[in-house]
Amino acid sequence: MRILKWLIGIIAVLAIIFVGGAFLLPKDVEVARSIEIDAPAADIFPHINSLKAAGEWSPWLGRDPEIQLAYSGPDDGVGAKLEWTSEHPQVGNGAQEITASEPDKRVETALDFGPMGTALAVFDLVETGGKTTVIWGFTTDMGNSPMGRWMGLMMDSWVGGDYETGLTNLKSLVEG
Repeated sequence: MRILKWLIGIIAVLAIIFVGGAFLLPKDVEVARSIEIDAPAADIFPHINSLKAAGEWSPWLGRDPEIQLAYSGPDDGVGAKLEWTSEHPQVGNGAQEITASEPDKRVETALDFGPMGTALAVFDLVETGGKTTVIWGFTTDMGNSPMGRWMGLMMDSWVGGDYETGLTNLKSLVEG
């Protein structure tokens, strides 16, 4: 009986640490990667300001040959929208819409992953001497769930590599 009380006590302490510790973790999570492309911003901007064009370098769309894509709104700029459906676990279902666009400087998109949550993705272009640094960033609110907060610690490792792949693909497309 003593061992059972001891085990219950240990489990209770661990649960308190797990839940309490979660609220010490950040609610908002950010991931960002950058790459320098040997081209002016004007040559890169059309590839990030159009969700259709982004399909040429996206690290996710090529993972599932069966993915279903539906575009709506204008071809590029604010209001351009992409909805996707996929059985692939690394692709899933969701929607992305361009919410702000500043030519040759910045594009913001709202992402909706359904029950997985929402996020904001941003592309910033910084041109210097004919070369452009492209910064791809992602911000999401992990909510008040302890599990969500702990999962936020993994977001950089889950998304960061894909951002690096996408930026490398974009670089090859623009420079090639």
